[in-house]
Amino acid sequence: MTKFSELGLSPTTLKSVKRMGFEEATPIQAGTIPLSLQGKDIIGQAQTGTGKTAAFGIPLIEKLDPKSNDVQGIIIAPTRELAIQVSEELYKVGQDSRARVLAVYGGADIQRQIRALKKNPNIVVGTPGRILDHIKRRTLRLDNVHTLILDEADEMLNMGFKEDIESILSNVPADRQTLLFSATMPDPIRRIAEKFMKNPELVKVKAKEMTVSNIEQFYVKVPEREKFDVLSRLLDTQSPELAIVFGRTKRRVDELANALSLRGYLAEGIHGDLSQAKRLLVLKKFKEGKIDVLVATDVAARGLDISGVTHVYNFDIPQDPESYVHRIGRTGRAGKEGVAMTFVSPREMGYLKVVEQTTKKRMTPMKPPTWSEALEGLLKASYDQLAETIEANSLQDYQEMGEKLLENFTPEQIAAAALKVLTKEPDSSAIKITEEAPLPSRRGSGSGSRDNGRSRRRGKPQGSGQGQRSYGRDQQRSSASRPPRKRPQKNN
Repeated sequence: MTKFSELGLSPTTLKSVKRMGFEEATPIQAGTIPLSLQGKDIIGQAQTGTGKTAAFGIPLIEKLDPKSNDVQGIIIAPTRELAIQVSEELYKVGQDSRARVLAVYGGADIQRQIRALKKNPNIVVGTPGRILDHIKRRTLRLDNVHTLILDEADEMLNMGFKEDIESILSNVPADRQTLLFSATMPDPIRRIAEKFMKNPELVKVKAKEMTVSNIEQFYVKVPEREKFDVLSRLLDTQSPELAIVFGRTKRRVDELANALSLRGYLAEGIHGDLSQAKRLLVLKKFKEGKIDVLVATDVAARGLDISGVTHVYNFDIPQDPESYVHRIGRTGRAGKEGVAMTFVSPREMGYLKVVEQTTKKRMTPMKPPTWSEALEGLLKASYDQLAETIEANSLQDYQEMGEKLLENFTPEQIAAAALKVLTKEPDSSAIKITEEAPLPSRRGSGSGSRDNGRSRRRGKPQGSGQGQRSYGRDQQRSSASRPPRKRPQKNN
Protein backbone atom coordinates (compact mmCIF):
# COMPACT_ATOMS: atom_id res chain seq x y z
CA MET A 1 0.00 0.00 0.00
CA THR A 2 1.14 3.53 -0.80
CA LYS A 3 1.27 6.02 2.05
CA PHE A 4 0.20 9.62 1.49
CA SER A 5 3.59 10.70 2.78
CA GLU A 6 5.12 9.01 -0.29
CA LEU A 7 3.07 10.97 -2.84
CA GLY A 8 5.05 14.21 -2.72
CA LEU A 9 2.36 16.28 -1.03
CA SER A 10 3.01 19.54 0.80
CA PRO A 11 3.25 19.47 4.62
CA THR A 12 0.07 21.58 4.79
CA THR A 13 -2.01 19.08 2.81
CA LEU A 14 -0.45 16.14 4.64
CA LYS A 15 -1.49 17.73 7.92
CA SER A 16 -5.12 17.92 6.75
CA VAL A 17 -5.06 14.37 5.39
CA LYS A 18 -3.64 13.06 8.67
CA ARG A 19 -6.33 14.90 10.63
CA MET A 20 -8.93 13.12 8.50
CA GLY A 21 -7.46 9.82 9.65
CA PHE A 22 -5.97 8.81 6.29
CA GLU A 23 -2.53 7.22 6.16
CA GLU A 24 -2.58 4.80 3.23
CA ALA A 25 -3.90 5.77 -0.18
CA THR A 26 -6.57 3.65 -1.86
CA PRO A 27 -5.72 2.27 -5.33
CA ILE A 28 -7.59 5.06 -7.15
CA GLN A 29 -5.81 7.67 -5.01
CA ALA A 30 -2.37 6.11 -5.50
CA GLY A 31 -2.94 5.96 -9.26
CA THR A 32 -4.54 9.39 -9.72
CA ILE A 33 -2.71 11.79 -7.39
CA PRO A 34 0.82 11.57 -8.93
CA LEU A 35 -0.52 11.92 -12.50
CA SER A 36 -2.77 14.79 -11.52
CA LEU A 37 0.10 16.62 -9.83
CA GLN A 38 1.94 16.37 -13.18
CA GLY A 39 -0.96 18.20 -14.83
CA LYS A 40 -2.16 15.27 -16.92
CA ASP A 41 -5.78 14.75 -17.95
CA ILE A 42 -7.14 11.62 -16.29
CA ILE A 43 -10.00 9.19 -16.79
CA GLY A 44 -10.62 7.38 -13.52
CA GLN A 45 -12.76 4.28 -13.74
CA ALA A 46 -13.85 3.44 -10.22
CA GLN A 47 -16.98 2.84 -8.19
CA THR A 48 -18.25 5.28 -5.58
CA GLY A 49 -16.80 4.43 -2.20
CA THR A 50 -13.26 3.84 -3.47
CA GLY A 51 -11.92 7.23 -2.36
CA LYS A 52 -12.47 9.19 -5.58
CA THR A 53 -13.08 12.53 -3.86
CA ALA A 54 -9.67 12.56 -2.19
CA ALA A 55 -8.13 11.24 -5.42
CA PHE A 56 -9.07 14.40 -7.30
CA GLY A 57 -9.44 16.71 -4.28
CA ILE A 58 -5.91 16.39 -2.88
CA PRO A 59 -4.06 17.40 -6.08
CA LEU A 60 -6.62 20.16 -6.69
CA ILE A 61 -5.95 21.62 -3.24
CA GLU A 62 -2.20 21.31 -3.89
CA LYS A 63 -2.48 23.49 -7.02
CA LEU A 64 -4.72 26.19 -5.51
CA ASP A 65 -3.64 29.71 -4.78
CA PRO A 66 -5.80 30.53 -1.75
CA LYS A 67 -4.84 34.22 -1.99
CA SER A 68 -6.48 34.51 -5.41
CA ASN A 69 -10.09 35.69 -5.66
CA ASP A 70 -10.74 33.58 -8.77
CA VAL A 71 -12.56 30.27 -9.07
CA GLN A 72 -9.72 27.89 -9.90
CA GLY A 73 -11.43 24.51 -9.69
CA ILE A 74 -14.91 23.41 -10.82
CA ILE A 75 -16.41 20.03 -9.95
CA ILE A 76 -19.62 18.80 -11.57
CA ALA A 77 -21.66 16.14 -9.75
CA PRO A 78 -24.98 14.54 -10.70
CA THR A 79 -26.94 15.18 -7.49
CA ARG A 80 -27.15 17.77 -4.74
CA GLU A 81 -26.34 15.10 -2.14
CA LEU A 82 -23.09 14.19 -3.88
CA ALA A 83 -22.22 17.86 -4.42
CA ILE A 84 -22.62 18.53 -0.69
CA GLN A 85 -20.64 15.41 0.22
CA VAL A 86 -17.77 16.33 -2.14
CA SER A 87 -17.65 19.94 -0.92
CA GLU A 88 -17.50 18.82 2.72
CA GLU A 89 -14.61 16.47 2.04
CA LEU A 90 -12.74 19.07 0.00
CA TYR A 91 -13.18 21.56 2.83
CA LYS A 92 -11.47 19.09 5.16
CA VAL A 93 -8.65 18.38 2.70
CA GLY A 94 -8.08 22.11 2.21
CA GLN A 95 -8.64 23.19 5.81
CA ASP A 96 -4.97 23.90 6.56
CA SER A 97 -4.50 25.50 3.13
CA ARG A 98 -7.43 27.83 3.90
CA ALA A 99 -9.12 26.78 0.66
CA ARG A 100 -12.60 28.25 0.15
CA VAL A 101 -15.11 25.70 -1.15
CA LEU A 102 -18.73 26.35 -2.15
CA ALA A 103 -21.49 23.94 -3.21
CA VAL A 104 -24.24 25.16 -5.55
CA TYR A 105 -27.25 23.02 -6.45
CA GLY A 106 -30.91 23.21 -7.33
CA GLY A 107 -33.55 23.34 -4.64
CA ALA A 108 -31.63 25.92 -2.61
CA ASP A 109 -32.04 29.71 -2.50
CA ILE A 110 -30.16 30.98 -5.53
CA GLN A 111 -29.82 34.48 -4.07
CA ARG A 112 -27.98 33.04 -1.09
CA GLN A 113 -25.67 31.20 -3.48
CA ILE A 114 -25.06 34.42 -5.41
CA ARG A 115 -24.05 36.17 -2.18
CA ALA A 116 -21.72 33.26 -1.36
CA LEU A 117 -20.16 33.43 -4.83
CA LYS A 118 -19.34 37.11 -4.23
CA LYS A 119 -17.09 35.96 -1.36
CA ASN A 120 -14.70 34.52 -3.96
CA PRO A 121 -14.55 30.74 -3.43
CA ASN A 122 -11.52 28.93 -4.84
CA ILE A 123 -13.50 25.79 -5.68
CA VAL A 124 -17.12 25.44 -6.77
CA VAL A 125 -18.87 22.07 -6.60
CA GLY A 126 -22.31 21.82 -8.14
CA THR A 127 -24.97 20.09 -10.16
CA PRO A 128 -25.02 20.77 -13.92
CA GLY A 129 -28.29 22.71 -14.05
CA ARG A 130 -27.43 25.11 -11.25
CA ILE A 131 -23.84 25.68 -12.42
CA LEU A 132 -25.12 26.55 -15.87
CA ASP A 133 -27.73 28.83 -14.34
CA HIS A 134 -25.03 30.80 -12.51
CA ILE A 135 -22.91 30.98 -15.68
CA LYS A 136 -25.84 32.45 -17.61
CA ARG A 137 -26.52 34.94 -14.81
CA ARG A 138 -22.81 35.88 -14.87
CA THR A 139 -22.64 35.17 -11.15
CA LEU A 140 -20.08 32.42 -11.78
CA ARG A 141 -17.01 33.18 -13.88
CA LEU A 142 -14.80 30.31 -15.00
CA ASP A 143 -12.16 32.31 -16.93
CA ASN A 144 -9.36 31.33 -14.52
CA VAL A 145 -10.30 27.71 -13.86
CA HIS A 146 -7.24 25.47 -14.21
CA THR A 147 -8.90 22.18 -13.14
CA LEU A 148 -12.28 20.76 -14.12
CA ILE A 149 -13.59 17.50 -12.67
CA LEU A 150 -16.55 15.43 -13.79
CA ASP A 151 -17.65 13.12 -10.97
CA GLU A 152 -19.86 10.10 -11.73
CA ALA A 153 -19.98 11.10 -15.39
CA ASP A 154 -21.98 8.02 -16.45
CA GLU A 155 -24.69 8.87 -13.92
CA MET A 156 -24.91 12.43 -15.23
CA LEU A 157 -25.36 11.16 -18.77
CA ASN A 158 -28.02 8.71 -17.60
CA MET A 159 -29.87 11.62 -16.02
CA GLY A 160 -29.86 13.60 -19.26
CA PHE A 161 -27.20 16.20 -18.48
CA LYS A 162 -25.06 15.76 -21.61
CA GLU A 163 -25.93 19.17 -23.13
CA ASP A 164 -25.48 20.98 -19.83
CA ILE A 165 -22.07 19.39 -19.29
CA GLU A 166 -20.89 20.34 -22.77
CA SER A 167 -22.12 23.92 -22.25
CA ILE A 168 -20.16 24.18 -19.00
CA LEU A 169 -17.03 22.69 -20.58
CA SER A 170 -17.18 25.27 -23.36
CA ASN A 171 -17.04 28.06 -20.73
CA VAL A 172 -13.81 26.78 -19.16
CA PRO A 173 -10.39 27.70 -20.63
CA ALA A 174 -9.12 25.19 -23.20
CA ASP A 175 -5.74 24.87 -21.47
CA ARG A 176 -7.31 23.51 -18.29
CA GLN A 177 -6.64 20.10 -16.73
CA THR A 178 -9.66 17.77 -16.95
CA LEU A 179 -10.36 14.76 -14.74
CA LEU A 180 -13.30 12.49 -15.51
CA PHE A 181 -14.49 9.80 -13.11
CA SER A 182 -17.00 7.15 -14.05
CA ALA A 183 -17.91 3.66 -12.85
CA THR A 184 -18.51 2.54 -16.44
CA MET A 185 -17.15 3.64 -19.81
CA PRO A 186 -20.01 3.72 -22.33
CA ASP A 187 -19.48 5.29 -25.76
CA PRO A 188 -20.95 8.70 -24.80
CA ILE A 189 -18.34 8.99 -22.05
CA ARG A 190 -15.57 8.10 -24.50
CA ARG A 191 -16.84 10.73 -26.95
CA ILE A 192 -16.75 13.42 -24.25
CA ALA A 193 -13.20 12.37 -23.40
CA GLU A 194 -12.14 12.55 -27.06
CA LYS A 195 -13.76 15.96 -27.53
CA PHE A 196 -12.77 17.74 -24.33
CA MET A 197 -9.64 16.00 -22.98
CA LYS A 198 -5.97 15.99 -24.03
CA ASN A 199 -4.33 12.53 -24.21
CA PRO A 200 -5.96 11.36 -20.96
CA GLU A 201 -4.31 8.73 -18.80
CA LEU A 202 -6.59 5.86 -17.74
CA VAL A 203 -6.58 4.86 -14.08
CA LYS A 204 -8.78 1.82 -13.64
CA VAL A 205 -9.64 0.24 -10.33
CA LYS A 206 -11.34 -3.12 -10.17
CA ALA A 207 -14.69 -2.95 -8.42
CA LYS A 208 -14.76 -4.41 -4.95
CA GLU A 209 -16.20 -7.87 -4.56
CA MET A 210 -19.79 -7.33 -3.55
CA THR A 211 -20.25 -10.12 -1.02
CA VAL A 212 -22.77 -10.01 1.78
CA SER A 213 -22.66 -13.54 3.16
CA ASN A 214 -23.92 -14.32 6.66
CA ILE A 215 -26.21 -11.28 6.56
CA GLU A 216 -29.98 -11.49 6.39
CA GLN A 217 -31.19 -8.55 4.34
CA PHE A 218 -34.63 -7.02 4.62
CA TYR A 219 -36.28 -3.87 3.35
CA VAL A 220 -39.25 -1.95 4.68
CA LYS A 221 -41.17 0.25 2.27
CA VAL A 222 -42.13 3.20 4.44
CA PRO A 223 -42.95 6.89 3.91
CA GLU A 224 -40.40 9.37 5.25
CA ARG A 225 -42.73 10.67 7.96
CA GLU A 226 -43.20 7.18 9.46
CA LYS A 227 -39.57 6.07 9.49
CA PHE A 228 -38.76 6.90 13.09
CA ASP A 229 -41.76 5.12 14.58
CA VAL A 230 -40.97 2.06 12.46
CA LEU A 231 -37.34 2.15 13.62
CA SER A 232 -38.46 2.32 17.27
CA ARG A 233 -40.79 -0.65 16.86
CA LEU A 234 -38.11 -2.70 15.10
CA LEU A 235 -35.61 -2.01 17.88
CA ASP A 236 -38.19 -3.05 20.47
CA THR A 237 -39.18 -6.18 18.57
CA GLN A 238 -35.68 -7.35 17.60
CA SER A 239 -33.82 -6.26 20.77
CA PRO A 240 -30.38 -6.06 19.08
CA GLU A 241 -27.34 -6.47 21.30
CA LEU A 242 -25.43 -3.82 19.36
CA ALA A 243 -26.94 -1.87 16.48
CA ILE A 244 -25.74 0.76 14.01
CA VAL A 245 -28.24 3.14 12.39
CA PHE A 246 -27.00 4.90 9.24
CA GLY A 247 -28.31 8.34 8.33
CA ARG A 248 -27.61 10.34 5.19
CA THR A 249 -26.69 13.67 6.82
CA LYS A 250 -25.07 15.03 9.97
CA ARG A 251 -28.32 16.71 10.95
CA ARG A 252 -30.09 13.38 10.54
CA VAL A 253 -27.57 11.65 12.82
CA ASP A 254 -27.87 14.28 15.55
CA GLU A 255 -31.67 14.22 15.50
CA LEU A 256 -31.90 10.43 15.47
CA ALA A 257 -29.45 9.99 18.34
CA ASN A 258 -31.36 12.55 20.42
CA ALA A 259 -34.77 11.04 19.55
CA LEU A 260 -33.65 7.50 20.38
CA SER A 261 -32.30 8.70 23.72
CA LEU A 262 -35.67 10.29 24.51
CA ARG A 263 -37.33 6.99 23.70
CA GLY A 264 -35.19 5.20 26.28
CA TYR A 265 -32.37 3.77 24.18
CA LEU A 266 -28.69 4.16 24.97
CA ALA A 267 -27.78 5.96 21.74
CA GLU A 268 -25.07 8.33 20.51
CA GLY A 269 -24.10 9.63 17.10
CA ILE A 270 -20.88 10.17 15.19
CA HIS A 271 -20.29 12.27 12.08
CA GLY A 272 -17.58 14.34 10.44
CA ASP A 273 -18.14 17.46 12.56
CA LEU A 274 -17.16 15.70 15.78
CA SER A 275 -13.58 15.96 16.97
CA GLN A 276 -11.43 12.86 16.67
CA ALA A 277 -11.31 12.61 20.46
CA LYS A 278 -15.12 12.66 20.72
CA ARG A 279 -15.49 10.05 17.98
CA LEU A 280 -13.01 7.74 19.69
CA LEU A 281 -14.84 8.17 23.00
CA VAL A 282 -18.21 7.28 21.45
CA LEU A 283 -16.73 4.25 19.69
CA LYS A 284 -15.09 3.09 22.91
CA LYS A 285 -18.44 3.26 24.74
CA PHE A 286 -20.10 1.37 21.88
CA LYS A 287 -17.50 -1.40 21.89
CA GLU A 288 -17.84 -1.73 25.66
CA GLY A 289 -21.62 -2.08 25.41
CA LYS A 290 -22.35 1.21 27.16
CA ILE A 291 -24.24 2.31 24.06
CA ASP A 292 -26.95 0.13 22.50
CA VAL A 293 -27.30 2.07 19.27
CA LEU A 294 -24.62 3.93 17.30
CA VAL A 295 -26.00 6.42 14.77
CA ALA A 296 -23.51 7.30 12.02
CA THR A 297 -22.96 8.85 8.62
CA ASP A 298 -21.08 6.96 5.91
CA VAL A 299 -18.04 9.23 6.25
CA ALA A 300 -17.82 8.76 10.02
CA ALA A 301 -18.23 4.99 9.73
CA ARG A 302 -15.39 4.60 7.21
CA GLY A 303 -12.85 2.09 8.45
CA LEU A 304 -14.65 1.23 11.67
CA ASP A 305 -13.46 -2.09 13.08
CA ILE A 306 -16.26 -3.11 15.41
CA SER A 307 -17.13 -6.66 16.40
CA GLY A 308 -20.37 -7.85 17.92
CA VAL A 309 -22.75 -5.72 15.84
CA THR A 310 -25.91 -7.77 15.42
CA HIS A 311 -28.11 -5.36 13.45
CA VAL A 312 -27.59 -2.58 10.91
CA TYR A 313 -30.47 -0.23 10.10
CA ASN A 314 -30.26 1.91 6.96
CA PHE A 315 -32.60 4.70 8.05
CA ASP A 316 -31.79 6.32 4.68
CA ILE A 317 -30.96 4.11 1.74
CA PRO A 318 -27.46 4.97 0.43
CA GLN A 319 -27.02 6.45 -3.01
CA ASP A 320 -24.65 3.78 -4.33
CA PRO A 321 -24.30 0.00 -3.89
CA GLU A 322 -20.77 0.10 -2.49
CA SER A 323 -21.87 2.29 0.39
CA TYR A 324 -24.63 -0.23 1.09
CA VAL A 325 -22.18 -3.14 1.19
CA HIS A 326 -19.81 -1.09 3.34
CA ARG A 327 -22.62 -0.30 5.79
CA ILE A 328 -24.02 -3.77 6.25
CA GLY A 329 -20.49 -5.18 6.39
CA ARG A 330 -20.33 -3.83 9.96
CA THR A 331 -22.37 -6.90 10.96
CA GLY A 332 -22.11 -10.60 10.14
CA ARG A 333 -18.40 -10.76 10.96
CA ALA A 334 -16.22 -13.59 12.22
CA GLY A 335 -18.64 -16.20 10.89
CA LYS A 336 -21.57 -14.81 12.88
CA GLU A 337 -24.87 -14.00 11.28
CA GLY A 338 -26.09 -10.43 11.07
CA VAL A 339 -29.29 -8.63 10.14
CA ALA A 340 -29.56 -5.60 7.85
CA MET A 341 -32.76 -3.57 7.55
CA THR A 342 -33.16 -0.89 4.87
CA PHE A 343 -35.91 1.74 4.89
CA VAL A 344 -37.03 2.70 1.39
CA SER A 345 -39.47 5.46 0.57
CA PRO A 346 -41.79 4.74 -2.38
CA ARG A 347 -39.83 7.15 -4.61
CA GLU A 348 -36.50 5.44 -3.85
CA MET A 349 -37.37 1.90 -4.96
CA GLY A 350 -35.07 2.30 -7.97
CA TYR A 351 -32.06 2.46 -5.64
CA LEU A 352 -33.17 -0.77 -3.98
CA LYS A 353 -33.21 -2.49 -7.36
CA VAL A 354 -29.71 -1.24 -8.19
CA VAL A 355 -28.37 -2.56 -4.87
CA GLU A 356 -29.98 -5.96 -5.47
CA GLN A 357 -28.57 -6.13 -9.00
CA THR A 358 -25.09 -5.29 -7.74
CA THR A 359 -25.05 -7.65 -4.78
CA LYS A 360 -26.90 -10.34 -6.77
CA LYS A 361 -29.07 -10.95 -3.76
CA ARG A 362 -32.72 -10.08 -3.28
CA MET A 363 -33.79 -8.37 -0.08
CA THR A 364 -36.76 -9.82 1.76
CA PRO A 365 -39.69 -7.42 2.17
CA MET A 366 -40.76 -6.96 5.78
CA LYS A 367 -43.97 -5.59 7.19
CA PRO A 368 -43.34 -3.12 10.03
CA PRO A 369 -44.18 -4.57 13.46
CA THR A 370 -47.30 -3.32 15.23
CA TRP A 371 -47.30 -1.53 18.60
CA SER A 372 -48.51 -4.71 20.31
CA GLU A 373 -45.64 -6.66 18.74
CA ALA A 374 -43.24 -3.96 19.96
CA LEU A 375 -44.61 -4.31 23.49
CA GLU A 376 -44.21 -8.07 23.25
CA GLY A 377 -40.56 -7.56 22.27
CA LEU A 378 -39.97 -5.21 25.20
CA LEU A 379 -41.58 -7.61 27.64
CA LYS A 380 -39.47 -10.48 26.34
CA ALA A 381 -36.29 -8.41 26.81
CA SER A 382 -37.38 -7.58 30.38
CA TYR A 383 -38.20 -11.25 31.03
CA ASP A 384 -34.76 -12.28 29.80
CA GLN A 385 -33.11 -9.73 32.08
CA LEU A 386 -35.06 -10.98 35.09
CA ALA A 387 -34.25 -14.61 34.23
CA GLU A 388 -30.52 -13.82 33.86
CA THR A 389 -30.52 -12.03 37.21
CA ILE A 390 -32.18 -15.00 38.93
CA GLU A 391 -29.81 -17.49 37.31
CA ALA A 392 -26.83 -15.41 38.42
CA ASN A 393 -27.90 -16.30 42.00
CA SER A 394 -26.73 -13.01 43.52
CA LEU A 395 -29.96 -12.08 45.31
CA GLN A 396 -28.97 -12.55 48.95
CA ASP A 397 -29.29 -8.86 49.78
CA TYR A 398 -32.82 -8.79 48.32
CA GLN A 399 -34.14 -12.08 49.74
CA GLU A 400 -35.64 -10.61 52.91
CA MET A 401 -37.56 -7.90 51.05
CA GLY A 402 -38.74 -10.46 48.54
CA GLU A 403 -40.21 -12.58 51.33
CA LYS A 404 -42.07 -9.53 52.71
CA LEU A 405 -43.59 -8.92 49.28
CA LEU A 406 -44.76 -12.55 49.16
CA GLU A 407 -46.59 -12.03 52.45
CA ASN A 408 -48.79 -9.37 50.83
CA PHE A 409 -48.87 -10.23 47.13
CA THR A 410 -49.00 -13.28 44.92
CA PRO A 411 -45.88 -14.35 42.95
CA GLU A 412 -47.75 -13.49 39.76
CA GLN A 413 -48.40 -9.94 40.93
CA ILE A 414 -44.78 -9.44 41.94
CA ALA A 415 -43.47 -10.79 38.64
CA ALA A 416 -45.89 -8.61 36.65
CA ALA A 417 -44.88 -5.54 38.67
CA ALA A 418 -41.18 -6.26 38.05
CA LEU A 419 -41.84 -6.48 34.31
CA LYS A 420 -43.80 -3.24 34.39
CA VAL A 421 -40.99 -1.43 36.21
CA LEU A 422 -38.43 -2.66 33.68
CA THR A 423 -40.57 -1.34 30.81
CA LYS A 424 -41.27 1.98 32.49
CA GLU A 425 -42.10 4.71 30.02
CA PRO A 426 -39.19 6.95 29.00
CA ASP A 427 -39.35 10.69 28.36
CA SER A 428 -42.70 11.33 26.70
CA SER A 429 -41.91 14.71 25.14
CA ALA A 430 -42.63 15.15 21.45
CA ILE A 431 -39.86 14.06 19.10
CA LYS A 432 -39.06 16.00 15.93
CA ILE A 433 -37.24 14.49 12.99
CA THR A 434 -36.60 16.78 10.02
CA GLU A 435 -37.86 15.16 6.84
CA GLU A 436 -35.27 14.71 4.10
CA ALA A 437 -36.08 14.94 0.41
CA PRO A 438 -35.89 11.53 -1.34
CA LEU A 439 -32.89 10.74 -3.50
CA PRO A 440 -33.20 11.76 -7.16
CA SER A 441 -34.99 9.05 -9.11
CA ARG A 442 -32.89 6.58 -11.04
CA ARG A 443 -33.71 5.27 -14.48
CA GLY A 444 -36.92 3.33 -14.39
CA SER A 445 -37.56 4.15 -10.76
CA GLY A 446 -40.53 6.44 -11.22
CA SER A 447 -40.90 10.17 -10.79
CA GLY A 448 -38.53 12.47 -8.99
CA SER A 449 -36.41 15.56 -9.45
CA ARG A 450 -33.06 15.14 -11.14
CA ASP A 451 -31.64 18.57 -10.45
CA ASN A 452 -33.78 21.46 -9.45
CA GLY A 453 -31.62 23.78 -11.50
CA ARG A 454 -33.10 22.05 -14.56
CA SER A 455 -36.63 21.61 -13.26
CA ARG A 456 -36.75 25.33 -12.47
CA ARG A 457 -36.45 26.05 -16.18
CA ARG A 458 -39.40 23.78 -16.84
CA GLY A 459 -41.52 25.83 -14.46
CA LYS A 460 -41.45 23.36 -11.57
CA PRO A 461 -41.11 24.59 -7.98
CA GLN A 462 -37.67 24.73 -6.42
CA GLY A 463 -38.71 23.65 -2.93
CA SER A 464 -36.54 20.98 -1.35
CA GLY A 465 -39.47 19.10 0.15
CA GLN A 466 -37.97 19.27 3.60
CA GLY A 467 -39.90 19.96 6.76
CA GLN A 468 -40.32 18.86 10.32
CA ARG A 469 -42.57 16.15 11.56
CA SER A 470 -43.28 15.64 15.26
CA TYR A 471 -43.29 12.14 16.66
CA GLY A 472 -44.84 12.51 20.07
CA ARG A 473 -47.91 12.10 22.18
CA ASP A 474 -50.01 14.41 20.02
CA GLN A 475 -49.55 12.35 16.87
CA GLN A 476 -51.96 9.82 15.43
CA ARG A 477 -51.05 6.22 16.38
CA SER A 478 -48.64 7.66 18.91
CA SER A 479 -48.57 7.47 22.68
CA ALA A 480 -52.24 6.76 23.28
CA SER A 481 -51.94 3.41 21.51
CA ARG A 482 -48.22 2.93 21.92
CA PRO A 483 -46.80 0.70 24.66
CA PRO A 484 -44.73 2.24 27.40
CA ARG A 485 -41.18 1.14 26.98
CA LYS A 486 -37.69 1.32 28.31
CA ARG A 487 -34.55 -0.41 27.15
CA PRO A 488 -33.38 -2.97 29.73
CA GLN A 489 -30.25 -1.51 31.26
CA LYS A 490 -26.96 -3.35 30.85
CA ASN A 491 -24.62 -4.04 33.69
CA ASN A 492 -21.36 -2.36 32.78
